[in-house]
Amino acid sequence: MTEKVLKNLKIASLNEMQRVAIDAAANKDTIILSPTGSGKTIAFLIPLLKRLDDSKQGVQAMILVPSRELAMQIEQVFKAMVTGFKVNCFYGGHPVRTEKNNLTQAPAVLIGTPGRIAYHIRHENFNPDDIHTLVLDEFDKALEFGFEEDMSFIISRLKNVQRRILTSATKMESIPLFTGLVKPLEVNFLKDNNSLPNLKIRSVISEAADKLETLFSLICKIGKGSALVFCNHREAVDRISALLWDMGLDHGVFHGGMEQEDREKALLKFRNGSYRLLITTDLASRGLDIPEIDYVIHYQLPHNEEAFLHRNGRTARMHSSGTAYVILTESENPSFLSDKIEVEVLAEKDVVPANTDWATLYLGAGRKDKINKIDIVGLLMKKGKLDKDELGLIEVQDFSSYAAVKRNKIDAVVRLLKMEKIKNKKIKIEVSR
Repeated sequence: MTEKVLKNLKIASLNEMQRVAIDAAANKDTIILSPTGSGKTIAFLIPLLKRLDDSKQGVQAMILVPSRELAMQIEQVFKAMVTGFKVNCFYGGHPVRTEKNNLTQAPAVLIGTPGRIAYHIRHENFNPDDIHTLVLDEFDKALEFGFEEDMSFIISRLKNVQRRILTSATKMESIPLFTGLVKPLEVNFLKDNNSLPNLKIRSVISEAADKLETLFSLICKIGKGSALVFCNHREAVDRISALLWDMGLDHGVFHGGMEQEDREKALLKFRNGSYRLLITTDLASRGLDIPEIDYVIHYQLPHNEEAFLHRNGRTARMHSSGTAYVILTESENPSFLSDKIEVEVLAEKDVVPANTDWATLYLGAGRKDKINKIDIVGLLMKKGKLDKDELGLIEVQDFSSYAAVKRNKIDAVVRLLKMEKIKNKKIKIEVSR
């Protein structure tokens, strides 16, 4: 089973942490401690999958997560495993009616944020008695976000759980009793050199008044690499965004003050290559499906070393390498930075990098309209006259879909599909803004 799953995920082999965690979770309640980006999702999904029974109905496994973005990421990974089992993710901001409809034929695996899962349990929208496996993913973050009461309520209603898996990117002093873990086996790879990322850290020195210009020069220097730019405050995110738009640089913005739909769209365009830059707060430091980031840029220093490590965990993930840049004034000397960090020298003249070759096409239909990726590929290649290499990542959501299309082709595709139908239905097709 594991070999087939890895093949579907296009992963050559498990890393050591994953192997140890999977073996441990097969026999006992397990706590998985490992750095951000080390592959904990696969480490708990494989043992969870092995416990599912295709002859049974109802929710068999529940995964509680601290954010909607993490819920969606895990759902995508599980679907990519091609298991044959139904999976759904529920979270605040997602239509309750859609979730209740999904529960009429309950998924084998239910992923969700504590507040929304607690809502469905209180309203008796599904039977929690069928759940035999519980995963508390990024449990430390869930406690930090204040979900203890909801998690305690949910777990108190799970009467027949036989296996519990808890994951964390930080070591906690104690595990709360409400989790129900019984003599758990701890898999601790937090300080294991084999699981540490291949990360270079470099500093960029700037006058405080010139930090915005310094950031722009750094972005120009890294050119076509993908980058996350971290700020401490939403105002800084918006200030950077305004400068980049003035300079003609496409980019995404991600912070807690945005509408959920806008946040999801920014992440989607970052994933599919329409954006190579995402300007964000620490909200994007953990639990987002944004793989293969080349650079992390600390526009503002995080408040502590833990936040610094979580930000850096977005690059150099699994077996890849990456670089983290820290923009510092001469007087800044944080204790969690080594004195031996190499200083990056910026070019005297900025050369603004071109935007990516990709743009995003919006289609106004999704899974609930019985639309799938195959339908979209057929429409875009046959009617939109795209070649295979002119069509990129396709994501199908409940009531909409998005496809990456070569930027120099996307306007022509929209014109060609203006009067076309998909599944005999006329739908809105336009360039996503």
